[in-house]
Amino acid sequence: MMNVLFITADQWRSECLSTLGHQVQTPNLDALAAAGTLFTNHFANAVPCGPSRASIHTGMYLQNHRSGTNGTPLDARHTNWALELRRQGYDPVLFGYTDTANDPREFEPDDDILKSYEGPLPGINPIIYMGTFPDAWADWLATRGYPIPAPNWKLYTNKADVPEYEHGGDVPAPLAIPADEHDTHFMVDRTIDYIRDFRRDSDNPWCVHLSLLRPHPPWVAPEPYNALYPPANLADFVRHEDIEQEKTQHPLLAQFLSQRHSTAPAEVRKLTRLKASYFGLMTEVDHNLGRLFDHLKATDQWDNTLIVFTSDHGEQIGDHWLVGKMGYFDASYHIPLIIRDPDKRSDVSRGKRLSGFTENIDIMPTLLAWLDMEVPLQCDGVSLLTPIRHGEFPRNWRDCAHWEYDFRDVEKGEAVEQTLGLSQHQCVLNVIRDEDYKYVHFTGLPALFFDLKADPGEFDNQAENPAYQHLVLKYAQKLLSWRMNHDEQTLTHLTLTEKGVISRPAPRYP
Repeated sequence: MMNVLFITADQWRSECLSTLGHQVQTPNLDALAAAGTLFTNHFANAVPCGPSRASIHTGMYLQNHRSGTNGTPLDARHTNWALELRRQGYDPVLFGYTDTANDPREFEPDDDILKSYEGPLPGINPIIYMGTFPDAWADWLATRGYPIPAPNWKLYTNKADVPEYEHGGDVPAPLAIPADEHDTHFMVDRTIDYIRDFRRDSDNPWCVHLSLLRPHPPWVAPEPYNALYPPANLADFVRHEDIEQEKTQHPLLAQFLSQRHSTAPAEVRKLTRLKASYFGLMTEVDHNLGRLFDHLKATDQWDNTLIVFTSDHGEQIGDHWLVGKMGYFDASYHIPLIIRDPDKRSDVSRGKRLSGFTENIDIMPTLLAWLDMEVPLQCDGVSLLTPIRHGEFPRNWRDCAHWEYDFRDVEKGEAVEQTLGLSQHQCVLNVIRDEDYKYVHFTGLPALFFDLKADPGEFDNQAENPAYQHLVLKYAQKLLSWRMNHDEQTLTHLTLTEKGVISRPAPRYP
């Protein structure tokens, strides 16, 4: 029996694991890394949630799946890991959300699924569906006697009646809902219930995608997680002292820092309070995942279940005076990835930290290859079973990470575009980043080039520095070659799809 447990925790920065020396305590994820493989140079391929998850679920770069913003439909001609598993007899189920804007050509015009970009991924069975409006959790709380606010998403923000930190409190005010009835605890309980019932009623393997909201905002943690990380110790932001100086780096950054929703609070006590709650929500996720892992061990399913833990993107949380996920900084794209393959062939990599560059597009090929299934030709990513089962990356592995960001303002028309002097089609950036350097390419805006060894905080743009011109040219050419290579692969995929040939054999492993 080969079970799959695929976990995403929303908006988790890569360094926030205690096994990496960070102050956020994650003992259960640390244990998962010790029993599996931790990939330390793992990156999202896009932000925000919708485009990033489209890359996760299809194995495709943004330039190929074209779901560039939250709400941009994901073309139905693309397959995904859930559809592929369903064709092999699995019933992939969802606890949470996939942020999939479904192709309207597949539905009637009045279908409810078209009223939100947070629809479920085609092929997945939503057992507990939770989007912006946490209806399933709210309905459960109502049965427990809780009054449900209108709208019910205020369950995420209603706090206990104590002073907030910036108004004289000692720690961030906790959520009014206790931890054992919070949404994270609720979702993990429902997942455990499903696995228990499934095993009781069937001898078939199961496949669960557990997509947790936390540590995504609102950043209000229940007790005791609200008080684990004193805000007074968290003012270590990676940024210039002055926000006006920060704006001088690039016109796009200046644009972000002129918008209220993407600019960090000026009051340090408020910002450190948010950071403390962000960290607390991570530890809460870790605690609840520990309960799920304990259930798998207690029911003899630990050693026949592939476990993948990652995130859709990171979080700025005050760095460069930003909050949220956007732009080109590593903080928005560098995320954790832990994979535990129970196969004994992976013993060679247990407890290892592999530093080769991996991307979210690699997750779909890994899931399929682990089940000995064919990997669709559309996939830009590569299975990670090779490094997992050999303890190292092959010589021809990628030597850098790539990501893209579509920063057009769809909701506000051309407001952002007019400010920057761009058309909507020009509102995109591409990044190539290796161990030493990072090049950011824009259409219609100046390029950026960072020397990451000398400037890990990404403060100094060297794109116009004569001493770096040969490197800027080299990385621009590498980025162009990458784009041309993957554009060609997409054209090949579309041609072969018309002929009904859409997959390639998964690699075989010794």
